[in-house]
Formats: sequence, C-alpha cells, structure tokens
Amino acid sequence: MKNIGIIGAMEEEIVALKGKMKITEEKNMVGLTFYVGTYAGKNLVLVKSGIGKVNAAICAQALIDRFDVEKIIMVGVAGSLSAELRVGDIILSEDAVEHDMDTSPLGDPIGTIPRMEESYFKADQELLRLALESAKEVAKDYRVLTGRVASGDQFICTEDAKAKIRETVGGMCAEMEGAAVAHTCYLNNTPFLIIRAISDGAGEDAGLSFEEFCVMAAQRGSVLVENLIGKL
Repeated sequence: MKNIGIIGAMEEEIVALKGKMKITEEKNMVGLTFYVGTYAGKNLVLVKSGIGKVNAAICAQALIDRFDVEKIIMVGVAGSLSAELRVGDIILSEDAVEHDMDTSPLGDPIGTIPRMEESYFKADQELLRLALESAKEVAKDYRVLTGRVASGDQFICTEDAKAKIRETVGGMCAEMEGAAVAHTCYLNNTPFLIIRAISDGAGEDAGLSFEEFCVMAAQRGSVLVENLIGKL
C-alpha cells in the first residue's frame, strides 16, 4: 500500500491529524519534518510545508521523490473571495491557479504560465467526489462548496486586491500555497486535492479575522480530511 501525502502550511493545519495518527518515523530533509505513520488503516506522510508557493512546491516534490506518495491532499485555511462564503465554510478545489503569475506586458493573460500547456491545474475527480461524500457526513453547521483556489505570495486584505483576483483569474478563495502544490502534482502526474476552510474575508479586517478564526477553520478542515482518509 503506497503512501498518501498530507500537507499543511502551518502547524495549526496539521496538529490535529498529527495527534491522531500513529507516527512510526520522523524524517528531516529540505528543512522539513515528515511524519511517517498510519491513520484509519492508511499509510500517511504528514508534513508542514511552511508558508508560500516555493516552500509548498519543494515540499510536494519531496513527498513525490522521497516517499513515493500516490496522491497529495493539502489542507488549511484561506480568505474568501466570494460573497457566498462565510468564515468556517470549506472549499474543495476544482482547480487551482497562481493569481500572481503576471507576464501581461508580453501579451499573456494574468495567471497564465508562459510556455506551459496548462496554468489552471485540475484536481483529481475521485478525490473530489470522496471529499464531497465526507462533507455530507461531517459538515453539520457550515457549507462545503467546490470551486477555484487562487494562490499567490501575498496575504490578500483589501477589496481592490480581491477584485483584481476575481476579475483576472476568478476563484472562490485566496491563499498562498495550493496552486504551487497543484502545479507540482500536475508535472508529476500525481493526483491532488486542496481543502481550504475560510478563516477570513480577505478584506480590510482580514488580519484580525485570521488571528481569531484560524484555529477553528483549520480544525474543520482537519475533520474533513480525517474522514476522507478513511474512504481512500
């Protein structure tokens, strides 16, 4: 049975699952600690990638190269780009795009990665289907929706920044790692899914909201991931 890779960018996003899985080994490489073990009868490699796209991409590639994972799930929090979403709701990625990829002076639409066939990286449909099944079982007082995840090396906290992302690449939520993991998985033909719980509205009060609701949102994401693992 191959390994399943689980990534969170921050400690808050992995702490619950780390406390529940049976850890058999800790491996340190590329500045990261990989927790190898089992949960719900599945072989897992759990890791905190660190914040930002480069950290996330390096982490995903290490999972693929060093741990031979058959799929990768990224879990964590994000800011809402949609009026449909409230704090505590969850987005399951249909696809992911790097909203700060901008070679528009050369004639490319924002979000397009020059000389690549794909810039909007599609999540694995089976993982998405199973995650929706899990949502029906665990989401009692919040909503789980599917949509586009927009990623960039920016903490989005103004209405202008939100509007620019919506107008250029679309997206239900903004965060800082998901599309980098998706990009890495695309290049390696590795199935992936991004699960993001909304911690803030990505508006003027995003910093305060993030601090207040980050832990709650991360816990909701973890509960969904734990249920999903049992279905894999």
